Parts: sequence; C-alpha cells; structure tokens
Amino acid sequence: MKIVSLNTWGGLAGKDLLLSFFEKYRNEVDIFCLQEIWAGPYKKLDGQVVGGRNLEHDKIMINGKQEISRILPNYTAYFRPHLMDHYGLLMLIKKDLEVLEEGEVFVHKEKGHIPEGDVGHHARNIQYIKIDTEKGSRTVINFHGLWNGKGKGDSEDRLLQSDKIVDFIKKASSPVVLCGDFNLLPETESLNKFEKIGLRNLIKENNIKSTRTSLYTKPEKYADYIFTSKDIKVEDFKVLPEEVSDHNALLLDFE
Repeated sequence: MKIVSLNTWGGLAGKDLLLSFFEKYRNEVDIFCLQEIWAGPYKKLDGQVVGGRNLEHDKIMINGKQEISRILPNYTAYFRPHLMDHYGLLMLIKKDLEVLEEGEVFVHKEKGHIPEGDVGHHARNIQYIKIDTEKGSRTVINFHGLWNGKGKGDSEDRLLQSDKIVDFIKKASSPVVLCGDFNLLPETESLNKFEKIGLRNLIKENNIKSTRTSLYTKPEKYADYIFTSKDIKVEDFKVLPEEVSDHNALLLDFE
C-alpha cells in the first residue's frame, strides 16, 4: 500500500508540472493526500492577502480538484474544504480499495469561520478515511496545520490543534497514518504530542533534513510529516525529488 502526501501550493509551480507528477505516479500509488486544493474561484477575495501573499486567480489552479481528478480516473475523490466551499483537503483513493468510513473533524476554529485580515488564518480540519486491507482496517488522516504568520513554532492555538487530533487518534478503532503539511518545526511540543501517544515520526526516524524544494527560499525547511501507529509495518519511506510545489511530496509504502 502506497500513500503520497503533497502540499500542491495551489499549482503555483505550474499546472502542467503538477499534473505530470500525478501521471507519473498514478500506477503505483494507492492513496494521494493533498493540501492547498482549489475547487472553484473566490473572486471576491482576488487581490486580498492570503497566507502572506496577494491572491491572484490567474496564477493558481482554481479548479485543481477537477483537473487532478481527470488525470486519476481510477481514483475516487474525497474533498473536504476548510475555507468556505472551494479550498481545502483532497484525498484520492484507488477504486479497488474498500472505503469503510470517511469524514472530517475541525481542529482549529469551526467550519464556516471567516477570518478577519489575512484570509490565511482560516479554520483547519483533518480529513480521514478508514480503509479495509489484508491486515485489517487502517485509518489515513490528511492534515494541513494552522498558519499564523509567525513562523512554525508552538502557540496556544497549535497546541490545542494537536490535542484535538490526538483525541481523534485515541478514539480511532484501527491503526493510523497521519500525514500532511503540519506547519511545524521538529522540536515543537505541538509535534511531539503525536510521538507521546506512540506514533512513529518517519521524518525523524529517517533523518530527513528538509521537506521543501528549491522554490521555497525561507530558512525553515521543515513542514511536512508522516506519522504511523507502531502496528503498521513500514516497507519504505522517502522524500520524492520532483519539484512540482514549494513542498516535496512524501511517499510511504506500508504493509
């Protein structure tokens, strides 16, 4: 079973480049967990500050969900927005996998929250899918953590966000894979909370030094992580080399 986690950067690195990535990996990957996905325009936000930069619709894939789904016809798309109806998390699951349960839990603010000022301060959710495997059921969680414009350190909101995710994991009835763009540095307590409940931090275990491509010029080179329950046998884990975003894609192969 192979999972790829990728913050797509809304396609800012180039639509053709991003779509070619999915064409390359579609025959070997079972689940794609994607962040920063658009499913339609927010014209009233055009020119406003979003995540520290002005929103320009002509530079992003405003129909990314639909365009990526067309490249992956053998997958079922599950979209869970966290900013109004058209921006958020997307999971694509190969159709030969049995999905037992699918849903979301908001872990920062509430669904429908519209922030004041920078729109990047929107609500955050986790998206989850429980699948059946030969080893039993597994729960895969897709996450894009809080951005606050103040770096990737701990904050009261981030600690609470992690606590809510931990609560969800503790209640899960199957081993979990937690992946995504956490917007956190490795030494933060917000991140350490997942290790404290027994999850394996595959970035730490594999001594990964960066999850950002050359398109990201800031000094903090960590953002993306994959955690797994100890019951999950990891066959392979690596950072993929393709520069289709300012984030690297992470590939997990497990039993």
